[in-house]
Amino acid sequence: MTSLRTTRTRAAGILTAITMTALLAACSANDSAGDATEASAGQSSDGGADSSGGSSSDAGGASSRQLGSSDATTSGSGTSAADPASTAPLQRSIIATGTVSLASKDVGETRRDVQRIVDAQGGTVTDESTETDQEGHTSYARLVVRVPSSKFGAAMTALEDVGVLRSSDRGSDDVTTEVIDNGARVRAQEASLKRVELLLAEAKTLKDVIWIESQLTSRHAELDSLKSQQAWLADQTSMSTITVDISTLTRQVVEEPDDDTPAGFMAGLRGGMKAVGAMLVAVATILGALLPFTVLVLVLGLPVWLVVRRRKAPPAAGTPTT
Repeated sequence: MTSLRTTRTRAAGILTAITMTALLAACSANDSAGDATEASAGQSSDGGADSSGGSSSDAGGASSRQLGSSDATTSGSGTSAADPASTAPLQRSIIATGTVSLASKDVGETRRDVQRIVDAQGGTVTDESTETDQEGHTSYARLVVRVPSSKFGAAMTALEDVGVLRSSDRGSDDVTTEVIDNGARVRAQEASLKRVELLLAEAKTLKDVIWIESQLTSRHAELDSLKSQQAWLADQTSMSTITVDISTLTRQVVEEPDDDTPAGFMAGLRGGMKAVGAMLVAVATILGALLPFTVLVLVLGLPVWLVVRRRKAPPAAGTPTT
Protein backbone atom coordinates (compact mmCIF):
# COMPACT_ATOMS: atom_id res chain seq x y z
CA MET A 1 0.00 0.00 0.00
CA THR A 2 2.86 2.35 0.86
CA SER A 3 4.57 1.59 -2.46
CA LEU A 4 1.37 2.35 -4.34
CA ARG A 5 1.02 5.69 -2.52
CA THR A 6 4.61 6.63 -3.33
CA THR A 7 4.09 5.86 -7.00
CA ARG A 8 0.95 7.99 -7.13
CA THR A 9 2.72 10.84 -5.33
CA ARG A 10 5.54 10.84 -7.89
CA ALA A 11 3.03 10.77 -10.71
CA ALA A 12 1.24 13.75 -9.21
CA GLY A 13 4.54 15.65 -8.90
CA ILE A 14 5.39 14.94 -12.54
CA LEU A 15 1.97 16.10 -13.66
CA THR A 16 2.37 19.27 -11.58
CA ALA A 17 5.69 20.06 -13.27
CA ILE A 18 4.14 19.49 -16.69
CA THR A 19 1.27 21.78 -15.77
CA MET A 20 3.62 24.63 -14.70
CA THR A 21 5.63 24.24 -17.92
CA ALA A 22 2.46 24.50 -20.00
CA LEU A 23 1.34 27.58 -18.08
CA LEU A 24 4.67 29.37 -18.64
CA ALA A 25 4.49 28.51 -22.32
CA ALA A 26 1.05 30.13 -22.35
CA CYS A 27 2.67 33.37 -21.12
CA SER A 28 4.75 33.52 -24.29
CA ALA A 29 1.85 32.61 -26.63
CA ASN A 30 -1.66 33.85 -25.90
CA ASP A 31 -3.30 30.85 -27.50
CA SER A 32 -1.76 28.33 -25.07
CA ALA A 33 -4.01 29.04 -22.06
CA GLY A 34 -6.67 26.51 -23.17
CA ASP A 35 -4.10 23.71 -23.43
CA ALA A 36 -2.87 24.46 -19.91
CA THR A 37 -6.45 24.20 -18.63
CA GLU A 38 -6.90 20.81 -20.27
CA ALA A 39 -3.65 19.60 -18.71
CA SER A 40 -4.93 20.63 -15.26
CA ALA A 41 -8.23 18.83 -15.85
CA GLY A 42 -6.38 15.69 -16.91
CA GLN A 43 -4.39 15.77 -13.72
CA SER A 44 -7.60 16.00 -11.61
CA SER A 45 -9.16 12.97 -13.44
CA ASP A 46 -6.30 10.61 -12.54
CA GLY A 47 -7.55 10.30 -8.90
CA GLY A 48 -5.82 8.30 -6.19
CA ALA A 49 -3.30 11.03 -5.48
CA ASP A 50 -2.69 12.06 -1.91
CA SER A 51 -3.70 15.39 -0.39
CA SER A 52 -0.49 17.17 -1.46
CA GLY A 53 -0.85 16.11 -5.09
CA GLY A 54 -4.48 17.22 -5.10
CA SER A 55 -3.68 20.66 -3.74
CA SER A 56 -0.97 21.19 -6.39
CA SER A 57 -3.42 20.21 -9.12
CA ASP A 58 -6.06 22.60 -7.80
CA ALA A 59 -3.53 25.45 -7.68
CA GLY A 60 -2.46 24.73 -11.27
CA GLY A 61 -6.09 24.67 -12.42
CA ALA A 62 -6.82 27.94 -10.64
CA SER A 63 -3.78 29.60 -12.24
CA SER A 64 -4.87 28.39 -15.64
CA ARG A 65 -8.40 29.69 -15.17
CA GLN A 66 -7.08 33.07 -14.03
CA LEU A 67 -4.77 33.29 -17.04
CA GLY A 68 -7.66 32.33 -19.29
CA SER A 69 -9.87 35.04 -17.86
CA SER A 70 -7.08 37.66 -18.06
CA ASP A 71 -6.41 36.71 -21.69
CA ALA A 72 -10.11 37.02 -22.44
CA THR A 73 -10.21 40.44 -20.78
CA THR A 74 -7.11 41.57 -22.65
CA SER A 75 -8.50 40.25 -25.93
CA GLY A 76 -11.85 41.95 -25.35
CA SER A 77 -10.31 45.29 -24.47
CA GLY A 78 -7.95 45.02 -27.41
CA THR A 79 -10.85 44.40 -29.77
CA SER A 80 -12.82 47.32 -28.44
CA ALA A 81 -9.78 49.60 -28.64
CA ALA A 82 -8.96 48.42 -32.15
CA ASP A 83 -12.33 49.40 -33.57
CA PRO A 84 -11.84 53.21 -33.45
CA ALA A 85 -8.19 52.87 -34.31
CA SER A 86 -9.06 51.04 -37.53
CA THR A 87 -11.15 53.97 -38.72
CA ALA A 88 -8.74 56.71 -37.56
CA PRO A 89 -6.24 57.99 -40.17
CA LEU A 90 -2.69 56.72 -39.83
CA GLN A 91 -0.33 59.34 -38.40
CA ARG A 92 3.09 59.18 -40.04
CA SER A 93 6.20 59.24 -37.85
CA ILE A 94 9.00 61.19 -39.57
CA ILE A 95 12.54 61.91 -38.38
CA ALA A 96 13.55 65.23 -40.04
CA THR A 97 17.10 66.61 -40.09
CA GLY A 98 18.67 69.67 -41.72
CA THR A 99 21.99 71.45 -42.27
CA VAL A 100 22.47 75.18 -42.93
CA SER A 101 25.83 76.77 -43.81
CA LEU A 102 26.05 80.57 -43.50
CA ALA A 103 28.65 83.32 -43.90
CA SER A 104 28.60 86.67 -42.10
CA LYS A 105 30.79 89.69 -41.42
CA ASP A 106 29.87 89.49 -37.72
CA VAL A 107 29.70 85.83 -36.67
CA GLY A 108 28.77 86.72 -33.09
CA GLU A 109 25.77 88.79 -34.13
CA THR A 110 24.59 86.10 -36.55
CA ARG A 111 24.88 83.53 -33.80
CA ARG A 112 22.59 85.66 -31.63
CA ASP A 113 20.11 85.90 -34.51
CA VAL A 114 20.08 82.10 -34.74
CA GLN A 115 19.38 81.88 -31.02
CA ARG A 116 16.44 84.26 -31.34
CA ILE A 117 14.94 82.20 -34.17
CA VAL A 118 15.32 78.96 -32.20
CA ASP A 119 13.65 80.52 -29.16
CA ALA A 120 10.80 81.83 -31.29
CA GLN A 121 10.19 78.35 -32.71
CA GLY A 122 10.18 76.76 -29.24
CA GLY A 123 13.48 74.93 -29.73
CA THR A 124 16.76 74.62 -27.86
CA VAL A 125 20.49 74.66 -28.62
CA THR A 126 21.86 71.25 -27.62
CA ASP A 127 25.48 71.67 -28.73
CA GLU A 128 27.72 74.61 -29.66
CA SER A 129 31.36 75.17 -30.60
CA THR A 130 33.10 78.45 -31.51
CA GLU A 131 36.49 79.65 -32.73
CA THR A 132 38.09 83.10 -32.33
CA ASP A 133 40.67 85.02 -34.32
CA GLN A 134 43.84 86.70 -33.04
CA GLU A 135 41.88 89.75 -31.92
CA GLY A 136 39.45 87.69 -29.84
CA HIS A 137 36.48 88.05 -32.20
CA THR A 138 34.35 85.04 -33.05
CA SER A 139 35.38 83.77 -36.49
CA TYR A 140 33.43 80.50 -36.63
CA ALA A 141 30.46 78.98 -34.82
CA ARG A 142 28.71 75.64 -35.07
CA LEU A 143 25.35 75.03 -33.39
CA VAL A 144 23.17 71.93 -33.15
CA VAL A 145 19.58 73.01 -32.49
CA ARG A 146 16.37 71.06 -31.97
CA VAL A 147 12.95 72.40 -32.86
CA PRO A 148 9.47 70.80 -32.83
CA SER A 149 8.90 68.69 -35.92
CA SER A 150 5.81 70.71 -36.82
CA LYS A 151 7.97 73.86 -37.09
CA PHE A 152 10.92 72.29 -38.92
CA GLY A 153 10.17 73.91 -42.28
CA ALA A 154 9.60 77.38 -40.83
CA ALA A 155 12.79 77.15 -38.77
CA MET A 156 14.88 76.12 -41.79
CA THR A 157 13.51 78.98 -43.89
CA ALA A 158 14.19 81.54 -41.15
CA LEU A 159 17.72 80.26 -40.55
CA GLU A 160 18.58 80.43 -44.24
CA ASP A 161 17.83 84.19 -44.23
CA VAL A 162 20.04 85.04 -41.23
CA GLY A 163 23.26 85.46 -43.21
CA VAL A 164 24.77 84.80 -46.63
CA LEU A 165 23.55 81.30 -47.48
CA ARG A 166 26.29 78.99 -48.71
CA SER A 167 24.44 75.66 -48.62
CA SER A 168 21.28 74.11 -47.21
CA ASP A 169 20.26 70.46 -46.93
CA ARG A 170 17.08 68.80 -45.68
CA GLY A 171 16.44 65.11 -45.08
CA SER A 172 13.71 62.89 -43.63
CA ASP A 173 13.29 59.25 -42.58
CA ASP A 174 9.88 57.57 -42.27
CA VAL A 175 9.86 55.33 -39.17
CA THR A 176 6.11 54.76 -38.92
CA THR A 177 6.47 50.98 -39.21
CA GLU A 178 9.13 50.88 -36.50
CA VAL A 179 6.98 52.95 -34.12
CA ILE A 180 3.91 50.73 -34.62
CA ASP A 181 5.92 47.52 -34.26
CA ASN A 182 7.70 48.76 -31.15
CA GLY A 183 4.44 49.84 -29.51
CA ALA A 184 2.84 46.43 -30.16
CA ARG A 185 5.85 44.61 -28.73
CA VAL A 186 5.82 46.77 -25.61
CA ARG A 187 2.12 46.07 -24.98
CA ALA A 188 2.56 42.33 -25.53
CA GLN A 189 5.55 42.21 -23.21
CA GLU A 190 3.68 44.09 -20.46
CA ALA A 191 0.75 41.66 -20.70
CA SER A 192 3.17 38.72 -20.58
CA LEU A 193 4.80 40.11 -17.44
CA LYS A 194 1.43 40.39 -15.70
CA ARG A 195 0.66 36.74 -16.43
CA VAL A 196 4.07 35.60 -15.18
CA GLU A 197 3.53 37.59 -11.98
CA LEU A 198 0.23 35.73 -11.47
CA LEU A 199 2.06 32.43 -11.84
CA LEU A 200 4.69 33.56 -9.36
CA ALA A 201 2.02 34.42 -6.81
CA GLU A 202 0.55 30.89 -7.04
CA ALA A 203 3.81 28.91 -7.18
CA LYS A 204 4.07 26.32 -4.39
CA THR A 205 7.55 24.82 -4.66
CA LEU A 206 10.93 26.54 -4.44
CA LYS A 207 11.96 25.14 -7.81
CA ASP A 208 8.95 26.70 -9.52
CA VAL A 209 9.57 30.04 -7.80
CA ILE A 210 13.21 30.15 -8.94
CA TRP A 211 12.33 29.24 -12.50
CA ILE A 212 9.47 31.74 -12.77
CA GLU A 213 11.63 34.51 -11.30
CA SER A 214 14.32 33.86 -13.92
CA GLN A 215 11.69 34.20 -16.63
CA LEU A 216 10.40 37.36 -15.00
CA THR A 217 13.89 38.90 -14.90
CA SER A 218 14.63 38.19 -18.57
CA ARG A 219 11.28 39.58 -19.67
CA HIS A 220 11.76 42.71 -17.56
CA ALA A 221 15.13 43.29 -19.30
CA GLU A 222 13.53 42.88 -22.73
CA LEU A 223 10.73 45.27 -21.79
CA ASP A 224 13.23 47.91 -20.60
CA SER A 225 15.09 47.64 -23.92
CA LEU A 226 11.85 48.04 -25.88
CA LYS A 227 10.83 51.06 -23.83
CA SER A 228 14.24 52.69 -24.36
CA GLN A 229 13.86 52.27 -28.11
CA GLN A 230 10.32 53.60 -27.89
CA ALA A 231 11.50 56.70 -25.99
CA TRP A 232 14.24 57.35 -28.57
CA LEU A 233 11.79 57.09 -31.47
CA ALA A 234 9.36 59.41 -29.70
CA ASP A 235 12.11 61.98 -29.11
CA GLN A 236 13.40 61.88 -32.69
CA THR A 237 9.95 62.14 -34.26
CA SER A 238 8.73 64.93 -31.98
CA MET A 239 11.86 67.13 -32.26
CA SER A 240 13.88 67.77 -35.44
CA THR A 241 17.64 68.37 -35.47
CA ILE A 242 19.26 71.21 -37.44
CA THR A 243 23.02 71.85 -37.67
CA VAL A 244 24.02 75.49 -38.33
CA ASP A 245 27.55 76.48 -39.45
CA ILE A 246 28.53 80.18 -39.42
CA SER A 247 31.87 81.35 -40.85
CA THR A 248 33.41 84.76 -41.49
CA LEU A 249 32.53 86.35 -44.82
CA THR A 250 35.63 87.21 -46.87
CA ARG A 251 35.14 89.40 -49.93
CA GLN A 252 37.63 89.23 -52.79
CA VAL A 253 37.91 92.46 -54.78
CA VAL A 254 38.32 91.68 -58.47
CA GLU A 255 39.58 94.57 -60.62
CA GLU A 256 37.78 94.71 -63.91
CA PRO A 257 40.06 95.54 -66.87
CA ASP A 258 39.42 98.87 -68.58
CA ASP A 259 38.63 98.03 -72.17
CA ASP A 260 38.19 101.69 -73.23
CA THR A 261 41.57 102.76 -74.68
CA PRO A 262 41.81 106.61 -74.92
CA ALA A 263 42.63 108.10 -78.33
CA GLY A 264 43.04 111.59 -79.94
CA PHE A 265 45.16 114.69 -79.40
CA MET A 266 44.09 115.33 -75.84
CA ALA A 267 44.69 111.74 -74.93
CA GLY A 268 48.20 111.98 -76.46
CA LEU A 269 48.85 115.24 -74.64
CA ARG A 270 47.79 113.71 -71.34
CA GLY A 271 49.99 110.73 -72.05
CA GLY A 272 52.97 112.99 -72.85
CA MET A 273 52.46 115.05 -69.71
CA LYS A 274 52.31 111.90 -67.68
CA ALA A 275 55.57 110.74 -69.31
CA VAL A 276 57.28 114.11 -68.65
CA GLY A 277 56.08 114.02 -65.08
CA ALA A 278 57.39 110.51 -64.69
CA MET A 279 60.77 111.55 -66.15
CA LEU A 280 61.01 114.56 -63.84
CA VAL A 281 60.19 112.37 -60.92
CA ALA A 282 62.94 109.98 -61.98
CA VAL A 283 65.47 112.83 -62.37
CA ALA A 284 64.53 114.31 -59.03
CA THR A 285 64.90 110.91 -57.46
CA ILE A 286 68.40 110.53 -58.92
CA LEU A 287 69.41 114.03 -57.83
CA GLY A 288 68.10 113.38 -54.36
CA ALA A 289 70.16 110.22 -54.19
CA LEU A 290 73.34 112.01 -55.43
CA LEU A 291 72.99 115.11 -53.24
CA PRO A 292 74.51 113.62 -50.07
CA PHE A 293 77.53 112.44 -52.02
CA THR A 294 77.92 115.91 -53.62
CA VAL A 295 77.96 117.59 -50.22
CA LEU A 296 80.51 115.08 -48.95
CA VAL A 297 82.76 115.72 -51.96
CA LEU A 298 82.55 119.47 -51.47
CA VAL A 299 83.35 119.26 -47.76
CA LEU A 300 86.38 117.06 -48.26
CA GLY A 301 87.56 118.20 -51.69
CA LEU A 302 87.32 122.01 -51.32
CA PRO A 303 90.14 122.38 -48.71
CA VAL A 304 92.39 120.10 -50.72
CA TRP A 305 91.70 122.04 -53.88
CA LEU A 306 92.53 125.37 -52.14
CA VAL A 307 95.83 124.03 -50.79
CA VAL A 308 96.84 122.68 -54.16
CA ARG A 309 95.91 125.90 -55.86
CA ARG A 310 97.93 128.01 -53.36
CA ARG A 311 101.03 125.95 -53.98
CA LYS A 312 100.74 126.24 -57.72
CA ALA A 313 100.07 130.00 -57.77
CA PRO A 314 103.10 132.16 -59.18
CA PRO A 315 104.72 134.71 -56.77
CA ALA A 316 103.61 138.31 -56.95
CA ALA A 317 105.57 140.81 -59.19
CA GLY A 318 106.77 143.11 -56.39
CA THR A 319 108.11 140.30 -54.23
CA PRO A 320 112.01 140.16 -54.27
CA THR A 321 113.60 136.90 -55.06
CA THR A 322 116.40 135.52 -52.93
